[in-house]
Amino acid sequence: MSTIKDIIVEYYRIPLPELVSDAKHGVHTHFEVPIVKVITDDNRVGVGYTYTGGFGGRSVAKLIQIELRNALLGKDPANVEHLWEVMQTAVHYLGHGGLASFAISAVDIALWDLRAKKAGEPLYKLLGGSSNEVFTYGGAIDLSFPLPKLLAHHKKYLDMGLKAIKIKVGQKTLAEDIERVKALREMIGPDTLFMVDANMSWTVEQAIKAAREFLKYDILFLEEPIDPNNYEGHKIIADRTGMAIAAGENLRTPMEFAHLIKYGQIGFPQPDASNVGGITGFMKVAAISHVNNLPVSAHGMQELHVSLLAALPNKGYLEMHSFPIDQYTTRPLVIDKKTGYAIAPEEPGTGVTFDFEKLAPFKEEF
Repeated sequence: MSTIKDIIVEYYRIPLPELVSDAKHGVHTHFEVPIVKVITDDNRVGVGYTYTGGFGGRSVAKLIQIELRNALLGKDPANVEHLWEVMQTAVHYLGHGGLASFAISAVDIALWDLRAKKAGEPLYKLLGGSSNEVFTYGGAIDLSFPLPKLLAHHKKYLDMGLKAIKIKVGQKTLAEDIERVKALREMIGPDTLFMVDANMSWTVEQAIKAAREFLKYDILFLEEPIDPNNYEGHKIIADRTGMAIAAGENLRTPMEFAHLIKYGQIGFPQPDASNVGGITGFMKVAAISHVNNLPVSAHGMQELHVSLLAALPNKGYLEMHSFPIDQYTTRPLVIDKKTGYAIAPEEPGTGVTFDFEKLAPFKEEF
């Protein structure tokens, strides 16, 4: 049996190639990536990470370095699910979810990296997957893009081979949103899947009005129309419009997903392993979704989620996100241009290997 000898945390603040915005969070200038290295007494290293939209990353890194490190030193890293519970218990009284869930996620991913490397298997096979392919859509933080730029941006996704796109909605007027949706549908044609994302910016009544209009353009799902804690509101929107609703990136625990699925009756659960408790949390959400006969999609973190979705019998859609974490790894997301599917890595471990030389200019103290 090996034990955890040390846990090291590094913090990176990375500028985005250009300023991007959505209807709820405003302008994004940076994203943050706390990276965790779990080191065993037999000198094996597992690497995990989380990310933020530019706020709170230092606090996440500090929570890992001080509290979670102390909770895990000397423990057997093979007991991943048990250690997930240990971490949940350690932070529960000060507030489960929130920053704690980001911190737990990063450590949990590192523990799974250790497990998969020791097994000599890629993550998707270790988790039971039989196919390494995942249907992928291009999702951009593009609310502020003028219409010509919006069209050009998504044309690039189509040129990559993707068969689906998603745009932000939540302009000052619904008429502006409709104009953009109409223009995109005309550009991509009838056979490309099309989704829209409101980033929690509407009331239930506004979402109903918008959804009825969007249905005219064959929209697959409306993502996060309202506050994710308004479980019943999601059901009302779906019932009154016939529009499928997607949500989950702002939920932090599997139990919250269970409630949103039960009371909100969403059609597309969207966990993010960076903030729902890592791979362990993600797989719990996947199991809840499977029991409810729902496909699991994913938010962001495409370089890791491609392996998690590939492992699932109820895999949904992989989002290619605007926070380009994969561009700071040795294997950016691989797309099969003929099929539009992303291909999960075959190397042992999570398949996410950071290019620390490329990251070096963005490392900061925390």
